[in-house]
Amino acid sequence: MGSDVKKNPKQFQLNPNWAQLQQKLKSAETSRHPKIPQSETPNSILGKRKERPTPESDDAKPNPLIPTNDDSSLTDVLAMDCEMVGVGQGNKSALGRVSLVNKWGNVIYDEFVRPIERVVDFRTQISGIRPRDLKKAKDFRAVQKKVAELIKGRILVGHALHNDLKALLLTHPKKDLRDTSEYQPFLKEGRRKALRHLAAEVLGVEIQNGEHCPIDDARAAMLLYKKNRKEWEKSVKDQIRLKEKQKKRKHRKKPKSDSNHTPTAS
Repeated sequence: MGSDVKKNPKQFQLNPNWAQLQQKLKSAETSRHPKIPQSETPNSILGKRKERPTPESDDAKPNPLIPTNDDSSLTDVLAMDCEMVGVGQGNKSALGRVSLVNKWGNVIYDEFVRPIERVVDFRTQISGIRPRDLKKAKDFRAVQKKVAELIKGRILVGHALHNDLKALLLTHPKKDLRDTSEYQPFLKEGRRKALRHLAAEVLGVEIQNGEHCPIDDARAAMLLYKKNRKEWEKSVKDQIRLKEKQKKRKHRKKPKSDSNHTPTAS
């Protein structure tokens, strides 16, 4: 008789209370040992480390020599720098490149120059000038004329400007020259400092590491001037006043001829 009875699958179902208990046990086990996603697995026994901000590299620091705008207009102050090449026996300097920037550091003139005499030493390691640069360079007279027009009536800033003006065969009023190699606060025990040293000490920027760039050098000189413009201009005015007073004193001290003296007859 028992063999004739069909097996009922419902007879083997678990008691609902027992099934509920098993489910609770599984939940408790999971809460004790939670599964950690592989992507969140800690890298060390101390747990996942917080990401530290990477320190900014030197390249990320803003370069003060880069202009902050694109204004290339002629300003009341210009900075100039020149690079020389060797002519004659090689020990004689001639103009090979001239660069001028305005007070914002934007280039208003930058030309390679073909010297009148034949170049025998390009001085590339310092000047950065190569033979190919002078193949299509402008004639010296044309560059000289243009530079003279640009700097006329303006304050001219630079480092050892007498060398640059000599190479250009130009003069400029002394009252309008602002030479960073001669500015008193920039001198060390009365000695002149190189432009690269002033740029590093005052501006915190490195220049002239290898081949020189006249644009960067002109910008560095301009920044040095602008940082000290107020005091610099005051000292220039004081010097002008002092010279004027000295001239007046000399004029007063000149002996006057005795107009009342009458020559006696011999």
